[in-house]
Amino acid sequence: MKILVTGGAGFIGSAVVRHIIMDTKDDVLVLDCLTYAGNLESLADVRYDARYRFELANICNCADLDRAFAQHKPDAVMHLAAESHVDRSIDGPSAFMETNIMGTYTLLEAARKYWLGLDAARKTAFRFHHISTDEVYGDLQNTDDLFTETTPYAPSSPYSASKASSDHLVRAWHRTYGLPTLVTNCSNNYGPYHFPEKLIPLTIINAIAGKPLPVYGNGAQIRDWLYVEDHARALYQVVTTGVVGETYNIGGHNERKNIDVVRAICGLLDELVPSKPSGINHYADLITYVTDRPGHDLRYAIDGAKMKRELGWQPLETFESGLRKTVEWYLNNQTWWQRVQDGSYSGERLGLN
Repeated sequence: MKILVTGGAGFIGSAVVRHIIMDTKDDVLVLDCLTYAGNLESLADVRYDARYRFELANICNCADLDRAFAQHKPDAVMHLAAESHVDRSIDGPSAFMETNIMGTYTLLEAARKYWLGLDAARKTAFRFHHISTDEVYGDLQNTDDLFTETTPYAPSSPYSASKASSDHLVRAWHRTYGLPTLVTNCSNNYGPYHFPEKLIPLTIINAIAGKPLPVYGNGAQIRDWLYVEDHARALYQVVTTGVVGETYNIGGHNERKNIDVVRAICGLLDELVPSKPSGINHYADLITYVTDRPGHDLRYAIDGAKMKRELGWQPLETFESGLRKTVEWYLNNQTWWQRVQDGSYSGERLGLN
C-alpha cells in the first residue's frame, strides 16, 4: 500500500512511519507542518529509504492536501496530526480548535473528494484511519471501571474536547458520506523520541541535570501506559485489517499512579547513572509537588479486549521493560533531546519552513 501519514514527524507518528518502513513493504508519505512537536530527526533511521517521502504541509490547507492526494494517490490515510499537550491547551486553546477540529474537517473533505474519484476496486479498499485519545472519555470514577468503545464522551480539557470533536466528525463523514473510516483511542504513550515536555522524558532529563521533578498535586492520578512501538504495531493492524466504521481502544494494560511512574524512573536512574548531581543521595530526592492542573482527570484505563479478540493484537512490552528501554534510550541519545531543548532541531533552523 501507499499510506499517507499526517503528523508523521511527531512522537507517535514517527513511530508509525519507522514501523511501516522497517517492518512492512508499504510506502509512506509523511505530511507535517513541523510545529514545535514535529522533528525530522525522529525519522533519521528511514530518511533515505526509497519507500519514504516527506512533504511540508498543513492539514488546514486545502491546496496542500489536494496536491498530496493527486500526486501520491494513497491507498490509506493515517491521521495523527494534532495538538496534543493538555497544559498548552489550557494556556492557549485556539491552536487546538484550529488543528484538531478544522484540520480534521479539511482533511476529511480532501480525502472524500479523492476517494470519490477512485475506481471501484481502489474505492472499496481505501481507508481513513483517525488516531485519537482515551481522554475523550473523561474521568473514571471507580477503580474497577475501564474505557470501552461504547463509553460516553465526557472530555475535561480543551485538548480532549477538540479530539472528541474530531472523532465525531470522522464518524459523521462515514455515516453521511460513506467514507470508509476507522477510529482508535489510545492510552498514554511513552518511549523513544517523546517530546521533553511530557512526564516521562521530563522526569528523566530533569533528574540527570539535578533539577526538580514536578508532580501535580499528590501524584495520585492514574494512567494506563502504552509503549509507543506497541502502539505503532496496533495502528498498522487496524488500518490493514480493521472493520470499516468500527472503533478500537488500544491500551497498554499498565495502570500506574503518576508518582509511582516518577519513582520508578528515579529507581532506574539510581541503577544506571549512579554518579548523581551534588546534594542528593537518590534521584527521588528531587521530587517536587506542584499545584495541580485545572480539571485534572484522576484515572484513565483502557479495556483492550476488542483489539485482542478481533484483531489479534496485544502489547509486547510490560511497563517495566518499556520504561527501562525508554530511560536507556534517553541516556544514550542525549544529542536528540538536547537539540529539542535548544531549538536547533526546528524546521525554521533547518530552512524547511
